[in-house]
Amino acid sequence: MSGNDTTGESSTVAGKLAEDLAARFLEKRGLKVLARNFRRRGGEIDLVCRDGKALVFVEVRLRRNAAYGGAGASITAGKQARIILAARHYLAANATSECDCRFDCLLLDGRTENNIEWIRDAFAAD
Repeated sequence: MSGNDTTGESSTVAGKLAEDLAARFLEKRGLKVLARNFRRRGGEIDLVCRDGKALVFVEVRLRRNAAYGGAGASITAGKQARIILAARHYLAANATSECDCRFDCLLLDGRTENNIEWIRDAFAAD
């Protein structure tokens, strides 16, 4: 199977492989992965990273088929709200002091680093 072929895989397996690739991609660029799949009622964060002094909440999106738009098209306002809710829970449980935070998205249209689009500050908590 090529790096872009995800046919025949379950969504769970494909998602885990995409998150593993995203974590390696970010670590190569100097971020430290602090948590994976942080879940709380009402929301989930795929990766929580540290980038210098900032906490980065990362949504990883893999699209197997572009017929319904690229990976970015699936990060709706509702999805953003659920990520923000989970981030607030993470901060309440883990932040020892005030820190800068941002929400990044890694969009994968395959499973190679050549197919990753990293959008820093993709949305804000307002």
